[in-house]
Amino acid sequence: MSGLSSQLLPVGYHSRPATTSDAPEVHRLVTACELALHGRAATGVDSVAADLGTPAAEAPSESVLLHDSAGGLAGWARVRGRRATVHVHPAHTGRGLGGLLLAWTEDRARRFGGDRLAQTVPDSDQAAVVLLRSGGYTPLVTEWLLEFAMPCEPDVPEPPAGVTVRAFEAGDERSVYQLTEDAFDEWQQRRKSYPEWARHTVELPTFDPAASPLAFAGDQLVGAVLSLDVPGDDEGYVERVAVRKDQRNRGIARVLLRESFLAFHRQGKRGCTLWTHSDTGALSLYERLGMTVRRSSTVYSKELAEG
Repeated sequence: MSGLSSQLLPVGYHSRPATTSDAPEVHRLVTACELALHGRAATGVDSVAADLGTPAAEAPSESVLLHDSAGGLAGWARVRGRRATVHVHPAHTGRGLGGLLLAWTEDRARRFGGDRLAQTVPDSDQAAVVLLRSGGYTPLVTEWLLEFAMPCEPDVPEPPAGVTVRAFEAGDERSVYQLTEDAFDEWQQRRKSYPEWARHTVELPTFDPAASPLAFAGDQLVGAVLSLDVPGDDEGYVERVAVRKDQRNRGIARVLLRESFLAFHRQGKRGCTLWTHSDTGALSLYERLGMTVRRSSTVYSKELAEG
């Protein structure tokens, strides 16, 4: 692993590879960026730790930290397979750090043998949008953060005939993994192994089984919602929604989401959020449930020429 060349960095900055122990520091950086752009933070430290702890065997992965002369974290970047992440602290923008980190991600991706790289950027981050577009990146898909306000207890419709619903229980992990990966196969780039999937869902410290309802037709799992309860956040977060293909358009997702909303409301939450993107075609479903778009992001992609 390697950092950025010291000859390319502005005076006073230095870089080094990131490790899992850097998760709290990286989380503070990501939080500062989210607060500056959106007025509130959304990423939990456990999600950052899960990203930094990704085994190389699952996908080629590398991260770099960029510190200033006082030792403060000014920026970070990560490449994993064909996806990149870049953050520059709001106090360090306008110094070319974003461009240097972007170039680093492309170089790492080429060394991994990648021919394409993608990065998700909030549409409100105009500086990042301009940087990516000027670097040859083009829009790939749109992502929306949806919210559901809960000033009063949400109602839950009856499940379809022959379907029962209960909360997630210990022992459900493997069947939920199978269901969600089968459902996501339609638009995800690659199927996750169980350890990788679990590390980003049911093994997260913030995973909330009580707000993660499952739907069954007989003894067959046909739908699942997986939710997170982030400490200090006044909103619940739905991480994944999946319904078996042959059981769609029966109202199962509506029932499961409403069950999750109700569970969060009873925990004192007065709102719930989730992300969806244009490839899923699910935006209209969520809007019919009463959810509204809080903000949007765009996934930008670039074909990598041989370096």
